[in-house]
Amino acid sequence: QVQLVESGGGLVQAGGSLRLSCAASGFTFRFNAMAWYRQAPGNERELVAVITSDGATTYVDSVKGRFTISRDNAKNTVYLQMNSLKPEDTAVYYCNHRNGWYNWGQGTQVSVSS
Repeated sequence: QVQLVESGGGLVQAGGSLRLSCAASGFTFRFNAMAWYRQAPGNERELVAVITSDGATTYVDSVKGRFTISRDNAKNTVYLQMNSLKPEDTAVYYCNHRNGWYNWGQGTQVSVSS
């Protein structure tokens, strides 16, 4: 069955960086457009970044120029490099298909202090 395992979160100060990883299994990863989502307390889950099967990327306006999504098809892994972090980036981060098709993993907590 499909598994999505996120890692790499933590507590950082504003202006810091983190790199998130998501290991995927149970489906043909290289043919799927993948995405990172985040959910802050009291908020709905938000789509943050998308990478297509051929590597094209899109971002929500609030993270453009600061976050970079990438993928390694040989490792069935999608990454999110997050630079210049802000307190408003604090959330649980999840990966999934760009359409949210698969069961959600446990996510990884990102906390940014001011």
